[in-house]
Amino acid sequence: MTHHGEDLPIADYDQLRTGDLGHRIRSLGREDLRRVREYERAHAARPQVLMMLTAREDALAAGAEQSFGGAAETAPAGGRHGSPVSPATAAPPHSPPPHGTPHQSGKPKGNR
Repeated sequence: MTHHGEDLPIADYDQLRTGDLGHRIRSLGREDLRRVREYERAHAARPQVLMMLTAREDALAAGAEQSFGGAAETAPAGGRHGSPVSPATAAPPHSPPPHGTPHQSGKPKGNR
């Protein structure tokens, strides 16, 4: 069993928040996941983290491959960057509602 956080495959594991672990565990293999899970159970035992680790172990057992993740916060080289939205793909402008906006008074609909 791992007794120190510095022995884990994820740097600064003890300082990471639950939300930061999701992308980091994707790059781990089965043995590394097992080590992290055992460490988590013996120390903080955060239910969300244990569920994430178990789900990732199950996914690997079902044939999922290790994917990009780890300590790097950037996408792999050659990946797509930025927004795919351009003026050609943006939604057309829309008209304000007929009852008006704070900067536009309403439009009468006739003699009612």
